[in-house]
Amino acid sequence: MSLHFVYIIYSEFFDRFYVGETEDVTGRIMQHNTGFYEGSSTKYANDWSLYLSIRCENRIQALKLERFIKQMKSRKFINKLKEDAELVNSLLKRFSE
Repeated sequence: MSLHFVYIIYSEFFDRFYVGETEDVTGRIMQHNTGFYEGSSTKYANDWSLYLSIRCENRIQALKLERFIKQMKSRKFINKLKEDAELVNSLLKRFSE
């Protein structure tokens, strides 16, 4: 199986985070910045930059982690993820198959 990543990007212009999952973080950010996703909440900005990337075992784990982070709806939680590797590791264990 191929590696998947949960990525968190940030737009300084909108002061917003966006959480997603992908196999190709760099390519996905480029797509967000070029308006590739017409119906997406990211289409209104072109200054998205990588804030955090979390390597997952597979797509299922990545989707579970992505959903969890989105459900938290918390900027503080996203900042804590970046600062606390132990928190990230515990979440990865929690969502492993």
